Amino acid sequence: MNKRMARKKELPEFKGNEIPEFTSEEEAAEFFDKHSFAEAMERGVLAPDDPVELDPELAAKLKTKRVTLRLRVSQIEAAKEIARKKDIPYQTLLRSWIAEGIRRELEARG
Repeated sequence: MNKRMARKKELPEFKGNEIPEFTSEEEAAEFFDKHSFAEAMERGVLAPDDPVELDPELAAKLKTKRVTLRLRVSQIEAAKEIARKKDIPYQTLLRSWIAEGIRRELEARG
C-alpha cells in the first residue's frame, strides 16, 4: 500500500437502536470511543441538530462575542502566512495569541 494512502479506520459496530443514559461524561466518552456518532445518526438514533446541554459554568466560559479590531494590513498578512504554515485559520491563530497574552498578563499580576 502506498504510504500516502491513509487506511480507513474501522469503527466498532453500533449495537441497539438507542443511546443509553449516561451517569457521567466519562461514561459517554467511553461509549462514543467505541461507537460511531455517524452510525448513530444514520440509524436515526442521534439527530445532527439534537441540542447538546453543557454545564452552565462551562457554557459561560465558551460563550463568544464578535469584536472588530483594526490591524495593519502587514500584520494581517503576516498572521495569515504563519497560520498557513501551521495549517490553521488565521482567525484562530489571532484568537490564540490574544488568549496567551491575557494569560501571561494575569499571571504577571499575581
